[in-house]
Amino acid sequence: MKKQWFKQLGLLSCLLLTACGGAQTTNAPAESAKTEAPAPAAQEKLKIGITQIIEHPALDAAREGFIAALKDNGYIDGETIVIDFQSAQGDPSTVNTIAQKFASDKKDAILAISTPSAQSIVKTTEGTDIPVFFTAITDPLKAKLVDNIEKPGKNVTGYSDTHPEAIKRAMGVIPELFPDVKTVGIIYNSGEANSVVNVDNAKNALAELGLKAVEVNASNATEVKQAAESLVGRADVIYVPKDNTAVAALKAIVKVAEDNKVPMFVGEMDSVKNGGFAGFGVDYFDLGYDTGKMAVKVLKGEAKTGDLAVQFPAEISLAVNKEAAANEGIDLEKLMPVIEKYNPVFIEKTEK
Repeated sequence: MKKQWFKQLGLLSCLLLTACGGAQTTNAPAESAKTEAPAPAAQEKLKIGITQIIEHPALDAAREGFIAALKDNGYIDGETIVIDFQSAQGDPSTVNTIAQKFASDKKDAILAISTPSAQSIVKTTEGTDIPVFFTAITDPLKAKLVDNIEKPGKNVTGYSDTHPEAIKRAMGVIPELFPDVKTVGIIYNSGEANSVVNVDNAKNALAELGLKAVEVNASNATEVKQAAESLVGRADVIYVPKDNTAVAALKAIVKVAEDNKVPMFVGEMDSVKNGGFAGFGVDYFDLGYDTGKMAVKVLKGEAKTGDLAVQFPAEISLAVNKEAAANEGIDLEKLMPVIEKYNPVFIEKTEK
């Protein structure tokens, strides 16, 4: 009886040890699960699309300014955002292809630089909630980008690059500097809506001054040089408005102006830096930067795109290129009394 009791005690001890061993085996992973929590998923990068009709210094500067504003506010390409930049290289069909791609990609925001690009993006994203920002636009109303400047509504807003007085001042300074001028040659692409607006404004201003406009059309960059040459002997000065086709081939116009000693006026500062004699304009990097600050407000949820009023440059400056003046046969010293009235910005050398 005593022997049987010891056998039962031994069996009970084994069962207890087995149970304890099982508890240790079962509890070990549970303890590990408590101390090794899974890492949180990385935040998905925002997708930012940027498109422009063509690459030239003014539009490129606007793009760089926009990206700088994003970066200064923590939206850094490759870290918190992914920027997809697409240039249409002046091809209207490519403009539409880019717009369709951006819309189908469901970008978190889109920047459209230039009127053709903005028109296509606005049309393609209509009815979506994709925030669209435009910059370097002549007239947002005439381009039908928005219906109301103060409260655009929908998903679109941005910056115009045209001060209301810019073209009028640009035309007005021509006879001040060159009293003998009778004709002003204008090179532009009549297929660009923004250029038509600019040229119409220039023609109206010239008519008020008693000057004649001589228009020549260049539908693509390869036609620009021939258009400029056709003005020799027909125009006393050349004016290149904010036309993407003409500005993209500006060096060809500069050469014609220099070879024939014809003063060349331009529609924005970057074209002065690149060989134009003089022009009123804005800093396109600053323009893009201000547009970028608009986008930041929307990305941070501080404002809705359609509630942000379309903006215009607060001021413009007369820029004068000293090297271009010499190359175009202009006696700059003789003109200084007139130029200094405008508190000008002087460009010492043309950017090569």
